[in-house]
Amino acid sequence: MSNDQQPPTTQSWGNDLAPGHAWSEIIKRPTLDEFSVAFTADVALDASVLPRTVRGAPDIRAVFDATREMYDTIAFSREESSTYRTYLEWDGVFGGHLVAGATVLTKDAAGLIESIRLYHRPLFLVNEFSADLLRRLAGKMMVDVLRQ
Repeated sequence: MSNDQQPPTTQSWGNDLAPGHAWSEIIKRPTLDEFSVAFTADVALDASVLPRTVRGAPDIRAVFDATREMYDTIAFSREESSTYRTYLEWDGVFGGHLVAGATVLTKDAAGLIESIRLYHRPLFLVNEFSADLLRRLAGKMMVDVLRQ
């Protein structure tokens, strides 16, 4: 497909806000009800720091509540969006070490998020982050994150 045939991309879901602004606002919503309205009923989160897919807004919120406490800093550096996808690049600090990654949001025809894919690097921090995250999630999710 040539460049003129690709869907147009925009910053921050079609506005001039900083990269990741719309996503950050969803993550910071104060209640589960306010958080959940951004997602389809069967939303799924796949992440390099999780042993399995996490489904449903309540458990996904538990993951993001836990990770919010884990980063020393985190900031989005780039965002590209089309009608059905948003790609976010981010950089942060975890445990005094630089960490970076990408978040891919897939949206349905109504604009609701149906899939979140979250990738971290470097590998040694993926392992440390995952172990810390799983400790923090123990007993806080509807389904045990370690069991299928």
